[in-house]
Amino acid sequence: MFAAQDDDSNQIAIKLHDEKNLEQIEKAFAEERIDNAAREYLITLYSDSRVYFREVFLYIGKCFGAPKAAVQAYDYETDSAVNKQITISDINPLEPYLVNHRLDGDPMRNQFFVATKGHQIDLAVSSIVTVIVGAQKSVSRALDKITGKYYTDYVNEVAQTAYTVIGRTKKLASARAISDKIHETFSKTFVTDASAKVLGIIGSGHEKIAVELVRELDKIRKPYARLEDVWRIKCLFDLVPQARTFIERICNMWPDKIIAARDKFFDIANPRGYRDAKLILNIGTKDKVIPMEIICQVRTFFEFEHQTHAAYEKSRRAETKKIKDVARIENQTETLHLEGVKKYNSIICDCVEDLFDRIGWNILYGAGNEDMLFDGFPKISTIYYPQKITDTIMEKVDNAVENEVFYVQNAPAKLTKDQEIRIFRWMAKFILVSAMPYSNSDWTVNTDTMSGKFFNFIMKELQRYYKK
Repeated sequence: MFAAQDDDSNQIAIKLHDEKNLEQIEKAFAEERIDNAAREYLITLYSDSRVYFREVFLYIGKCFGAPKAAVQAYDYETDSAVNKQITISDINPLEPYLVNHRLDGDPMRNQFFVATKGHQIDLAVSSIVTVIVGAQKSVSRALDKITGKYYTDYVNEVAQTAYTVIGRTKKLASARAISDKIHETFSKTFVTDASAKVLGIIGSGHEKIAVELVRELDKIRKPYARLEDVWRIKCLFDLVPQARTFIERICNMWPDKIIAARDKFFDIANPRGYRDAKLILNIGTKDKVIPMEIICQVRTFFEFEHQTHAAYEKSRRAETKKIKDVARIENQTETLHLEGVKKYNSIICDCVEDLFDRIGWNILYGAGNEDMLFDGFPKISTIYYPQKITDTIMEKVDNAVENEVFYVQNAPAKLTKDQEIRIFRWMAKFILVSAMPYSNSDWTVNTDTMSGKFFNFIMKELQRYYKK
């Protein structure tokens, strides 16, 4: 009986929450902060929030199966779980939650362990994925984004597109004048029907380019359509290959549900040094798109996020207020992120140490056949590593082994050069798949072990190609 009463009060609170959200949307429309297209889109996202929040949990269950531990409330301020277990009836869009699942398709499952005193086994890397389910994004914050950064980017793209298309057939001075007029007109009122507004600005005499101009303008994403994180989850993995396996699995499960996907784990060009991957999944129907943002991050990197998020918020406010200190804040954020990359790569180096013996035994047992120990190991990312790069690195590995720069120590039996090369090639592949490249090439793992030297060798060779 008490559970039913609690559920009723929960539903009442959610209903009031939805009503307040819709009131804010209507107020923004009445004040002409947004147009009707943005209003309708926001109403879609912020109606029936309980239904969509349950849909978020449904998709998590489809991805991972049943939780491996009790669901817990989550505190954004401390970036940690709260000692409060959550039942199904407690789940609502007003609070964030944390739940742990197992990645059953983990290609590196159970390979990283250390045997301690008393034959106890400690997992250095596990298949457990921590999923942080965010509360519904504040509608006021959503409105700020749509009318702020997203709208600015939209207007810039509209003006640049008009300048490019018109500049092909008219004088550049004329194209620049129209581009400036677009900025001026769009700054006075919130506009998302760019085609009609731009055609009104250019007036008659441009009929020949009107069709092409409208076609290009219609490709530009509306500012409200850029709001993709009203519903969001964050998945924390121990290793990058695990995250990529998860992303591949979702793309295979729901190819028609993927709105967007990007992988920035190895992106050293990111000005803030941030490393993660993102999927935008449609949890609505074909005629009603409800985007859910799935952020994938490695666990050690997440430990630095609480510090960098504070710097990011300062940077965001500074950009709004045009404070001169933005560059210093962004440099601070980039430095913190680099520390996260260093810590993560130190763990990968330790994994290399743990794997050497197992790879060696596996190759001996395999007697020339394929390595069976890591069946299903993910492929090297073609996003950042073209085949030419990996082939060159493997050739340098072969030469280093041939010249005994690297060799297998304490082998249980005498190894041929071919066997040693196979071991070091496999380890090179593991490093390329798992380790994050540096934006700063000077940093190396401080170790005198063979595995540490080999790790630094691969990362240095990799950096050569990033600099080209």
